[in-house]
Amino acid sequence: MTFETLWAPWRLGYVQGHEKGAPIEPVEPEAWRPGGDHGCFLCRAAAVGPAHHRALGVVGTTPLSLVVINRFPYSNGHLLVAPLDHRATLQALSAAELLDLQQALAHWCGVIEHSMQAQGFNIGLNLGSVAGAGLPGHLHWHIVPRWQGDVNFMPTTAGVRVLPQALDSLWEQLAAAAEASR
Repeated sequence: MTFETLWAPWRLGYVQGHEKGAPIEPVEPEAWRPGGDHGCFLCRAAAVGPAHHRALGVVGTTPLSLVVINRFPYSNGHLLVAPLDHRATLQALSAAELLDLQQALAHWCGVIEHSMQAQGFNIGLNLGSVAGAGLPGHLHWHIVPRWQGDVNFMPTTAGVRVLPQALDSLWEQLAAAAEASR
C-alpha cells in the first residue's frame, strides 16, 4: 500500500487548540469601531485598514460589511460575510445592513464561481451558540463552495478535510478576482 502526504499547514493552530479566529499575526487597530469587541476577530478585521487585510484574511469590504477567509474552512474558498459592527441578532441589523450583506453574499458567490469554478454553494448563518455559532456575538454568514465529487473518504475515516490550496494563496486569488470584477 502506498501513502501520500497531504499538507495542510494552516490547520496546526486548530489542532493545537489555539483560539478559533485568533489573528495570524498580532494586529492592533489604531481605532476600534464604536461598540467593537476587542476579543472578536471580526471586529478586529473591521477596524484595521487595508494594510492589514491580508494578515487577517480580509478579501473585501463595503461601507457596511466585510468578507474574511475562514481560517478553519470546510472547503477551499470558505468565506465569512459579516456586518462591520458587532451585532448578535438579525433584529439588530438595519435594513441597509441586511441588504448590503445579501448583496455581498451574491457578489462573493459570483467571484468564487468565476475564479474557482465552484459548481454550487452552501450558505448558512448560525444564530446563537446553541445553534452552532462559534462566535455568537457577531453575526456572520458562511459561504462554502462546492464541486461535483468534492466529498471524499477523509472526513469519515480520519476526521480530516483535504484542502488543495493554502489560505494565503486563496487570499491572492480572491483579491485579484474581486478587483477584476469591479
